[in-house]
Amino acid sequence: MSAVRLLALDLDDTLLRSDLTISYRNRNAIKKAEAAGVTVVLASGRIPAAMERYTKFLGMHRKPGYLICLNGVLIQESHAGSIIYETGIDAPTALTAFNLADAEGFAVQIYENDIMYVSRHNEFTDYDKQLTGLQQVVVDDFRSMISDGCHKLLIPGEPALLKPLQSLLHNFLGDDVTLFTSKPYFLEILPARTDKGTALVKVAGFLGINREEVLAIGDSMNDEAMLRWAGTSVAMVNGDERIKSIANMITEKSNDDDGVAEVIEKLILSKTAVHNG
Repeated sequence: MSAVRLLALDLDDTLLRSDLTISYRNRNAIKKAEAAGVTVVLASGRIPAAMERYTKFLGMHRKPGYLICLNGVLIQESHAGSIIYETGIDAPTALTAFNLADAEGFAVQIYENDIMYVSRHNEFTDYDKQLTGLQQVVVDDFRSMISDGCHKLLIPGEPALLKPLQSLLHNFLGDDVTLFTSKPYFLEILPARTDKGTALVKVAGFLGINREEVLAIGDSMNDEAMLRWAGTSVAMVNGDERIKSIANMITEKSNDDDGVAEVIEKLILSKTAVHNG
């Protein structure tokens, strides 16, 4: 494989442990990779506000870099906070998606600034609140919230019930949206041709880096496009079986046991040491 110049890391269940922290071993491995000339990009379904504590812990707010947020809907500079790319779902598509989900009895949520707006209370949105630390607001007139469009829609629910809903949405919306599950109980609706992969292509282009020089690590279906595009793709051993099937390699250790550090040490730092030697 080519020397790695760009490292794309998913957050939840990849870089983050189950307690939502980054281990010092993972942090130190990332720091050493950066010292070796590798640019690190955090790629998450989270909004910028829900990524801030991690960018600061990694020191990414002090140097030029990029964050892929909302699964590729938005790209932000890690140091300046400037949005350099942004897209969204148009109003008619958002309203159609909401009406379909609402008619089937599902809650729908959106994210604006540091607030999670949801159409009806449900247990899965409560979990999302714990996961992201965002304030939750139940909105009676949710249609008005999305009357001008939105970045993305998220539908929380029982995994077995989300599968037929995903098929229904695909039948009605087709290529107007991108559909996937970021967690088994979160179905996400993004603008067409938008995902972590398309965002990673943009970031690599900004930096003048070829795909062969990109290493991506993830665990879930919202990481699929990113892993398929990267020159080297790694799935977490604790990840979705479908993701494991498409990755070049699978970690030996989970997100709770420094699986990301394992990959960095093996694919970046050991090769750097050999080259320097």
